[in-house]
Amino acid sequence: MKIPGFSRIEEIESKFNISIPKEEKKKLKRVVEKHPMFIPDYYANLINWEDPKDPIKNIIFPSLDELNVSGSYDTSGEKENTVLTGLQHKYRETALLLVTNRCAGYCRHCFRKRLVGIPTDETLKLFDAALEYIKGHPEITNVLISGGDPLVLPTDVIEYFLGELSKVPHLKFIRFGSRVPVFYPMRIYEDEKLLDVFSKYSKPERRVYLVTHFNHPREVTREARKAVDSLIRSGVPVSNQTVLLKNVNDSPETLAGLMKELTSAGVIPYYVFQCRPVKRVKSHFQVPLKKGYEIVEKAKQMLDGHAKRFKYIMSHKTGKIEIVGIIGNEIYLKYHQCKNPKKVGKLFKRILTPNAGWLDDLKPVNREEVFV
Repeated sequence: MKIPGFSRIEEIESKFNISIPKEEKKKLKRVVEKHPMFIPDYYANLINWEDPKDPIKNIIFPSLDELNVSGSYDTSGEKENTVLTGLQHKYRETALLLVTNRCAGYCRHCFRKRLVGIPTDETLKLFDAALEYIKGHPEITNVLISGGDPLVLPTDVIEYFLGELSKVPHLKFIRFGSRVPVFYPMRIYEDEKLLDVFSKYSKPERRVYLVTHFNHPREVTREARKAVDSLIRSGVPVSNQTVLLKNVNDSPETLAGLMKELTSAGVIPYYVFQCRPVKRVKSHFQVPLKKGYEIVEKAKQMLDGHAKRFKYIMSHKTGKIEIVGIIGNEIYLKYHQCKNPKKVGKLFKRILTPNAGWLDDLKPVNREEVFV
């Protein structure tokens, strides 16, 4: 699928009549050589290019902060949970398929920065082999189709995935992870065939879900709402995963505003993720856990019950860890999901320091982890 947009800095300068200093542009090109830039035309027009601190720009336009390589390219242990090329099985009930390395736009905070938009051997090569694995593991109740962004694939391919997975009797639902409703919503509401495919396979006995990724209230446009409405009318519930990002949504007012807009559009708030300590992302976007918790709780005070159903989550290599609360210098955590199923629901605490941004930055209260 061809999406109109910009992949070169000079194209942005020409289109929006801006000028980037020569030395800065030289360094930005080094960033783009490592991690490509693509800004859909639709999304580029949401940016105030005269504002150097524009939050939408911060999400999608390369930054000199990306030259900082502190962190890791695999913060969630995806490599160790890969059972076949492009198929991960970290949590007992869920199989994850990475079906493409392409997206409708390249977020600068992407936690799969190691593979998105660049040549990779991590995406699915043989769907049939993955299908046989899923069939052979009846404990798998759901499949998450991700990437990259699966909705950039041809509709015929999406239909094939759904058709084959729908034949697996122990699958209760199928999910797509996609930022297309944000980056290029017309791909959804202008493609009647795609909506027909979703209607065909999203049924009361086995629902198809779409998990999307809005980060700022200004992304919830008239076009985005139309895409969401088209999905809902096709029988596809839509939920949202937000990442807490420095200089994007790191204020209670912005985060609460986002949740209000999403709820009004029919999108279910699902997770607010702590930004992962990814190389070329950590120093640029990560908010300390102490500040992040304060932002989330103050935002919740501004919201009604429907809009604050989300959980503040850290997607660690050991599992999804909910940030439950802070008392003094101690942070209380709970395994919302875990690679070791025996730890699911287990509560534990760590010593919190002001600049800690990840579980690995926190010191145990005792020499050994104590679970409650």
